[in-house]
Amino acid sequence: MSDNVVKQRTIQKEMSLKGVGLHTGQEVTMTFKPAPVNFGYAFKRIDLEGHPVIEADANYVVNTQRGTNLEKKGVKIQTSEHVLAALVGMEIDNVLIELNAPEPPIMDGSSKYFVEALEKAGIQEQEAEREEFVVTDVISYIDEETGSEITVIPADEYQVTTMVDFGTKVLGTQNATLKSLCEFKTEIADARTFSFLHELEMLLEHGLIKGGDLNNAIVYVDKKLSPETMEKLKAAFKKDTIAVKPNGILDNLTLHYPNEAARHKLLDVIGDLALVGSRIRGKVIANKPGHYVNTQFAKKLSKIIKIEKRNKVPKYDLNQAPLMDVTEIMRRLPHRPPFLLVDKILELSDKHVVGVKNVTMNEPFFVGHFPGAPVMPGVLQVEAMAQTGGILVLSTVPDPENYLTFFMKIDNVKFKQQVHPGDTLIFKCDLISPIRRGICHMQAYAYANGKLVSEAELMAQIVKVKES
Repeated sequence: MSDNVVKQRTIQKEMSLKGVGLHTGQEVTMTFKPAPVNFGYAFKRIDLEGHPVIEADANYVVNTQRGTNLEKKGVKIQTSEHVLAALVGMEIDNVLIELNAPEPPIMDGSSKYFVEALEKAGIQEQEAEREEFVVTDVISYIDEETGSEITVIPADEYQVTTMVDFGTKVLGTQNATLKSLCEFKTEIADARTFSFLHELEMLLEHGLIKGGDLNNAIVYVDKKLSPETMEKLKAAFKKDTIAVKPNGILDNLTLHYPNEAARHKLLDVIGDLALVGSRIRGKVIANKPGHYVNTQFAKKLSKIIKIEKRNKVPKYDLNQAPLMDVTEIMRRLPHRPPFLLVDKILELSDKHVVGVKNVTMNEPFFVGHFPGAPVMPGVLQVEAMAQTGGILVLSTVPDPENYLTFFMKIDNVKFKQQVHPGDTLIFKCDLISPIRRGICHMQAYAYANGKLVSEAELMAQIVKVKES
């Protein structure tokens, strides 16, 4: 994650907008609400019983026809991307989005009004550090069917380039680039959604754009406008006359930029990649992006980030003077060689502990555990993690030497890599819940050679030794 400490941000106060949902035509009120650290983005349907919440998570994407649609336990959010793009573009990390309908208001088809609402709400810096996925390798996703491709490459900050090619005369090849998120508000936020006349005819026929008046979509006329279609459009958009401008768009709107379509596609990419659930430090290059390829790429990135987080090896200076050496550890732990499996304690707080064991060929267990191919037994790795955790729990009592620690439960044990003589094991134990009645419930990890070697969820209790 990031080297520079950047704090997470939310908004200072609630802010509401009203408008119409593009596909449903329903009047909708949307309210941005402040949210706690590590909350991310989530939608709350206050029109439904129990006010269900759907997190902005790529794994909830169910449909990408005409927008990115999320569904969790039967509850839906349609067209989430323009709102999410505004949140990312304004560098806000934690917000709850309350809706009294299945989709946010379309407004003018861009993110502009959402950005304005968020600015009015004000930005609030929070205590926790913002996590950032730092791209170190090239990661790509290709949709073989359409030829769409998204790639992310290492870069100093989050950047996006989109290249669109619709193969029509009216809208040829266009590119757009965002060099820094600080340009989002001025360069990208007001780029509006667009549609082609042939799509519009089909959508009108199927009654799919009830909220679409001609003020929230640029319509590119990619075929001859028949009198029949002209009448349909007039009726649908409640206009007396409709004409095509010389640049091939319907006369309802004036383009903000010659490449407004490519800029809007860039806005969509930012909104869809918000579903990754983590900030990205890297340059995204999207060739012919669309909601399907964007969200498939978001799912792939999200998986990679989860694995990296799980396997992320904390960095410790093994040459520094330890917080406790083995003599001090023996003052606190009842274990003794050959069953004392922690050599040093590097860190200790009220919520975590970090210990070290140097694995040597002299370990007594190597005598019988595959002497021809020595491997440290997995159960002893778990025991070593538990002993490290024992230091944490014993640090809560004034006389640790009068206590013994006993296992109560071991869950979700996984062994990822073998441990051999010569390896230095680093154990990190974090409390899952506060220590109560001498019971310690913790998540423990063991690392060696820059990799996660084992992990387990441990529960142990300290018991006072009866004095004879």
